Amino acid sequence: MQHPRHIVITGASSGIGLACAQHLAGLGHSLLLGARRTDRLEAFCAEHTNCRFGYLDVADPKSIPAFIEEHASWLAHADGLINSAGLALGAAPLQTSLEEDLITMVDTNVKGLFSMTRAMLPFLLAHKRGGDIINIGSIAGVFPYRTGSVYGATKAAVQVFTHALRMDLGGTGIRVSVVEPGKVETEFSLVRFHGDAAQAKKAYEGYRPLRPEDIATTVAFMLAQPAHVTLQQVLVTATDQINATEVVPVTPL
Repeated sequence: MQHPRHIVITGASSGIGLACAQHLAGLGHSLLLGARRTDRLEAFCAEHTNCRFGYLDVADPKSIPAFIEEHASWLAHADGLINSAGLALGAAPLQTSLEEDLITMVDTNVKGLFSMTRAMLPFLLAHKRGGDIINIGSIAGVFPYRTGSVYGATKAAVQVFTHALRMDLGGTGIRVSVVEPGKVETEFSLVRFHGDAAQAKKAYEGYRPLRPEDIATTVAFMLAQPAHVTLQQVLVTATDQINATEVVPVTPL
């Protein structure tokens, strides 16, 4: 078994972040979970002795420093960061989208991820043992689609940031990677459609979408690679998903 790691996960109260926490906790890694819904984190950590948590809103410039300060002693051992906090809001062309949705996506998906990573770097660099930064991007950042201009742009920024940060950290042993999922059945669509459960459900009907656990096992596989191996960019889709917007369910032969 891989030696236990000390890994921070943002956006850990639901979806991919929670699935990563569940899978990595089961593998024996020590986790620090951050999210806004701390009641969910508290319930999770009550069942896992190798887990601690704290309030974290990456879109709030004051929240990240407070989180870092609160957990500084634990972070002295950190050798992993999974940036999972992110969201899409709205599914309209730019000209009819809501300004507040655009600002929230940029603040969370871009500024929040950048700031969280920068705040973690002193800890990851201090012990000189290498480590991992894994950013959760999206297929939307690779293949643009109608009504996804701002969301896709934020995820394209995550991809470019990942590759440039890897150059900044060259020679340190810190691996920097991005996972770009296709359609994953989580609370993502419920958030995107502002709580419209019926509309959110339609996003996953008629085909077999990815599950959060599929991305969690991908992340775990990346972490488990020997130190000389980096999976720089991994695009994961459901078999039924043939591009960013189209699904073609598999039919029996």
